[in-house]
Amino acid sequence: MNSDNSENNKPGYITANPQNYLFIKGIRDELKRKPTKAEELIWFYLKNKKTGFKIRRQHIIDNFIVDFVCLSKKVVIEIDGKIHLIQKDYDEARSSRLNELNFKVIRFDNEEVYMNPEKVANEIKEVLQNK
Repeated sequence: MNSDNSENNKPGYITANPQNYLFIKGIRDELKRKPTKAEELIWFYLKNKKTGFKIRRQHIIDNFIVDFVCLSKKVVIEIDGKIHLIQKDYDEARSSRLNELNFKVIRFDNEEVYMNPEKVANEIKEVLQNK
C-alpha cells in the first residue's frame, strides 16, 4: 500500500477521479484491447519489470488515461502519434495537471519507438532510476 494513501486505506494504484471513473474505464478498456503498434512495441521492453520497475499501461490518473505509468516513481510515459501534432495545447494542459499531481511526464514519438525501441526503453529506465 502506498503510504500517501494509508490514512484512508486506499491502494496506491487507485489514481482516477471517482466521479468519472466508470465512463473513463470503458475508454481505457478499449485502448488496452487495441494498443497502437508503437505502444505494443515498447510494451515488450517495459512489461514484467524489465526496467526494474512495475509499469502499468493505459492507467487512469485523475481524468486522463496515460499510455504507461510507474506509480512508485510517479513517472508517466507517453508515446505520441501524429494526432499529438494537432493537440499540443491539450497535451500541455494535460501534462501540467499531471505535474500538479506530482507526476513527471516523459514523451516519445512513434518514430523514436519504431527506430530504436531498446534505446527508448533504456531512456525510460534511466529516468526511473534517477527519480
